[in-house]
Amino acid sequence: MSNSLSSLKKLLNNPKKISIVIHRNPDGDALGSGLALYEFLKKKGHEVSLISPNEIPNYLKWLPGIDQVLVFDDAKDQIKDILKHSDIIFTLDFNDLSRAGKDLGAYLETLQDIPFVMIDHHLEPADYATYKFSDPSKSSTSEMIYDFMVSLDGKDLIDKDMATNLYTGIMTDTGSFKFPNTTPHTMCIAADLMKKGINHNQIQINIYDSFSLDKLHLLGEALNKLVFLPQYKTAYIALSKDDLKKYHYQKGDTEGFVNYGLALKDADFAIMFIENDDEGVRISFRSKGKFPANEFAKQFFNGGGHLNAAGGRTTTSLDETVQLFLEKLPEFYKKWQQSNES
Repeated sequence: MSNSLSSLKKLLNNPKKISIVIHRNPDGDALGSGLALYEFLKKKGHEVSLISPNEIPNYLKWLPGIDQVLVFDDAKDQIKDILKHSDIIFTLDFNDLSRAGKDLGAYLETLQDIPFVMIDHHLEPADYATYKFSDPSKSSTSEMIYDFMVSLDGKDLIDKDMATNLYTGIMTDTGSFKFPNTTPHTMCIAADLMKKGINHNQIQINIYDSFSLDKLHLLGEALNKLVFLPQYKTAYIALSKDDLKKYHYQKGDTEGFVNYGLALKDADFAIMFIENDDEGVRISFRSKGKFPANEFAKQFFNGGGHLNAAGGRTTTSLDETVQLFLEKLPEFYKKWQQSNES
């Protein structure tokens, strides 16, 4: 396993066939970092393919270059052929091949003769990459991609569209620069990207102020269903398949809903349960301060992530999933409280 940037730079000195893979259910950081790296490597003379495991959420379809993204679920044979003939495969914003989804992840496992490059900011990276750039202290993979470009003497290659994508990734993964993972270096990068001529106000509008009426009604339904457990400083929302159907749910419509739980004055932990037709229950965890959302997700819900932002899933029903959560929370909270006081 090599983390040598100099070795990777040598590998990239000559034109290569490169595939970039982002994680399933892509968010702003995955797509922002992927699109920026895609354009950067093309400018360096490489033949590049950008692959998303499944469909692009509506709220991100305005991103510059989004039409270049290949969706694995829509063209599996074609994309498998592209991957098989790649000289290098970049994986962005995830650190375990299972995060690419069951089918794509399994196929990537068969391609270990091809050099993999992991660029990611999540905890506990798996051991699949030839070149591993993993740094949980970073705000986002988009921040890491910016630094990666600079390290390859490519700062001047970053144009307005690339800057827009990188800024979107950083902005969304920092909660508009309010999460604890926002550092002075993060803000310096954001400033550099603004100097490229991006419309940061429009980016904010595109992400946070462009809801459909159905999405607003779904948010109202979610807020009506919000439950607060004051003894555990925890809020949770559970949306069923029927709730989603009622408001004509589109991919990405519930993005950010979990954060409303943390808007409660006394809440330190917020959870969002979403029942899916084909994937069981998807769960988002958010927390304030030192409460370890990632540990709770890892212990009980096949998940993980960052201290204050994590994800998980179950294959059981929505009711069973919520019941499990209600059973496990008291003991976990008590142990955390005791360790935090000691």
